[in-house]
Amino acid sequence: MKKTILFLVLYLAPCLCWGQEVQVYFSPNGGCQHAVIAEIRKATQTIDIAMYFLSSYQIARALVKAQENNVRVRIVLDQGQEIESASKSGYLVRHGFKVRYHMGFGLMHNKFAVIDDRTVITGSFNWTLSAEERNEENLLVINDPKIAEEYEGRFDYLWDTSRPDTRNDRGLDAVPGWFCTTFHAFCPK
Repeated sequence: MKKTILFLVLYLAPCLCWGQEVQVYFSPNGGCQHAVIAEIRKATQTIDIAMYFLSSYQIARALVKAQENNVRVRIVLDQGQEIESASKSGYLVRHGFKVRYHMGFGLMHNKFAVIDDRTVITGSFNWTLSAEERNEENLLVINDPKIAEEYEGRFDYLWDTSRPDTRNDRGLDAVPGWFCTTFHAFCPK
């Protein structure tokens, strides 16, 4: 009986107190993409994404479905994603998403999403087919409102310091992306 109580106190109590639930995934072919899509499908209110490279059609399609279900989705990508042919940024813009591009020095190399202010998806896993099928990657799904609050704060900073996509609602260039990358002071904020 004492051993059982000691076990509960030492091993289970911290989990109950913190209220965290963490799932761990690895690739290649370790379920990372499936986990991302499953969490997107659970969203009921908001999805905020800071992603270096997003080229997975399956994930982009899941985001479109979430938006169709009245989930507000905001996306910050590295500025190179606006002109990268494999990027799904144009696809998302054509579907009415608010997409912004990081304008700071260096890469916007984050790979995280915050869902409904409670779930964080993070790790080295870019949302690409290569990351799912070929690369050695990792992904954490963390259900914890306090951690989500920290990530949301960082997302808000990235959102506020990034510029909107320059394409119109049909996905065509309103202002060429190369112009905004070079002369971002003259492009829409």
